[in-house]
Amino acid sequence: MVVVGAGLAGAHTAARLRERGWAGPVTLVGAETHPPYDRPPLSKELLLGTAERADLDVDFAALGVELALGRTATGLRVDARVLETDAGPVPYDHLVLATGAGPVTLPGTGELARVHTLRTLDDARRLRPVLAAGGSVVAVGAGWIGAEVATAARASGCRVTVVEAGHQPLAGALPAEVTAPMRRWYADAGAELRTGSPVTAVREGEVELADGTVVGADAVLVGVGSRPATGWLAGSGVALAADGSVAADAALRASAPGVWAVGDCASYPAARYGGRRLLIHHWDNAMTGPATVAAGILGDEAVHDPVPYFWSEQFGRYVAHAGLRGPSDALLWRGDPGDPGWTALWLGEGGALKAFLAVDRPRDLSQGRRLLERGAALDPGRAADPSVPLKAAAR
Repeated sequence: MVVVGAGLAGAHTAARLRERGWAGPVTLVGAETHPPYDRPPLSKELLLGTAERADLDVDFAALGVELALGRTATGLRVDARVLETDAGPVPYDHLVLATGAGPVTLPGTGELARVHTLRTLDDARRLRPVLAAGGSVVAVGAGWIGAEVATAARASGCRVTVVEAGHQPLAGALPAEVTAPMRRWYADAGAELRTGSPVTAVREGEVELADGTVVGADAVLVGVGSRPATGWLAGSGVALAADGSVAADAALRASAPGVWAVGDCASYPAARYGGRRLLIHHWDNAMTGPATVAAGILGDEAVHDPVPYFWSEQFGRYVAHAGLRGPSDALLWRGDPGDPGWTALWLGEGGALKAFLAVDRPRDLSQGRRLLERGAALDPGRAADPSVPLKAAAR
C-alpha cells in the first residue's frame, strides 16, 4: 500500500486503512521533509508566531506506517504498478493519489524574494518575519487566503492593502449582496481593500495596478487560487478532468487499476447534486474522503457524497459555508448583516435548503449542516427570524 502525498488526506488515508484492518505494509510518500501537519494554522497561529508546528495527532510509528519524506512524485507506470519519484521507483499493489493542490502564481514572480504564496509550513515561516517586524503587506486577491493573511498582518500591526480584480471580496465564491457587509470588516480592521483593481505587474517590493497606481510593500502575498498538483501524472494513463483533477468515481477510484484519489487533487460525481463533478479544495473534504478510500480498498461498498463545507476565520469572525447553491435559488437573510452575527440562506423549490453562509452563528452552522444532510425544507418566515432555532423552521 503506497499513499503519495503526506498532507491531511494522505495521512488520514494511511491511518484509516490501519483502523479498518489493513495488515500489509503502508508507505506514505511526501514531497516535504516535515512530518505530516495540518494546514489551517498556516494562516493563523503559525503565521503569527504563536505556534511553531501543527503536526497531525497521528502516531505513524505505532500504526506501522513508513514515512518516506522529502520524495517528490515524478511519474507513474500503471502497467508495472510503479510510482516514480526523484529518489527512485516505489512499487505498489494499491496506490492512493493524495498530492493535493498547489497555489496559482503570477508570471515572472518565481525568483522574487519578497513575493509569497501560502500553502506550506515553509511558506508560513518565510512570511512570518515580515509580520513580526510590523512590515507592510500587499495581498493580491481578496479570497479566503487573502482575508486570513490580512487578518494576521493587521493583528501584527502591519500596514495592509488587499487588491482584488473583481468588484467584491470573495468574488469567485459568493454573490455581491452577501459579500457587501464584508467590506466593512476590512475598514474596521484598518486594512485597505481595493476592488476592481487588476494587477498588471509585480516587482520586488511593489505591485502595479491597472490604473497605474504602484503600491509598495515589504511582502506581497499572492492568493489567487490553487490547482490540483497532478502535472506529474501526464501520460500515465490516469484520466484527468478538464480542471486538472484526477477524475475519480463516486468511490474515489481512479481510472487505472489499483489506483485511488482523495483530497484536493481529486474530483468526484456527487450523487446529491445529480452526479455533478465536484472539486473541493477544503479541509473537510480531505478529512471525509479517506474513510471512503479505505473502505473501498478493503472491499466494502462506500460512496463519497458529503455536503460541501468550509470555514474561515477573518477579522475576528468565524465564517462558515455549507451546501451548493444554484442560480435559481432564493437568498433569504436570517438576521441583519449589520449585526455581529448573521446567516444567509439559499432556498430552492418548496423551501428546500440548498446552502448557507453563517457568520458567528455556531448554532445555525451545526443545525444547518444537519438540515442539508437530510435535504430538509424550511418555512421561510420562521427561517428568517434569527430568534427561532433553524431546526425549528424545518417543515
